[in-house]
Amino acid sequence: MTDKIALITGASRGLGAAMTEQLAARGWHVVAVARTVGALEELDDRIKALKLPGSGGLTLAPMDVTNEGAMQHLCRSIHDRWGGLGFWAHTAIHATALSPAGSVDMKDLDKSIAVNLRAASMLIGYVEPLLRTQTGTAMFFDDPLPGHKFSAAYGATKAAQIALVRSWQEESAKIGPRILLETPAPMATAVRARFYPGEDRSKLADARAEAARLCDLI
Repeated sequence: MTDKIALITGASRGLGAAMTEQLAARGWHVVAVARTVGALEELDDRIKALKLPGSGGLTLAPMDVTNEGAMQHLCRSIHDRWGGLGFWAHTAIHATALSPAGSVDMKDLDKSIAVNLRAASMLIGYVEPLLRTQTGTAMFFDDPLPGHKFSAAYGATKAAQIALVRSWQEESAKIGPRILLETPAPMATAVRARFYPGEDRSKLADARAEAARLCDLI
């Protein structure tokens, strides 16, 4: 059993992919969860191409984080194979289209609740015991966007997710696991492009550099 096992939910692109690459380069074995098989395979190819001495590897898990049965099975498999987790980063998110608060599409809102809030709550319940066996760390990500115009569905569900994580953080302060709530620098990701169309992306932070900074906190 090793404490160098990490779980990244939302690993196929953006910050999740960058953190997966960074962790693998540091010797972690990463269980990479995302819906898109092709993007996960490309991520695996990039990590293998690094050929770094002492680098870790990947277990690709093409799953939807809202699928309760799949997530339960995955966490049970992690327990049976490795005994626990040293680190979990939850980067999976549903970024809705820009919309005034009075024009939110209810299907879009339902999906935002399912991905941004319900899945996070469900996963905390499944992952917490795995982290406790390894005195592990969980990392979630704050966002200044909630409350801004045209971000009602995303903003409301992201704010609810952060409230959930803050409660977990307070509850775990003395007994573990360690819960980090970090605010990444603005990065040139697909999620950000939905909320800031036309933005000069050359001035945004590099996702790999930001991932390295965040991994230093583990």
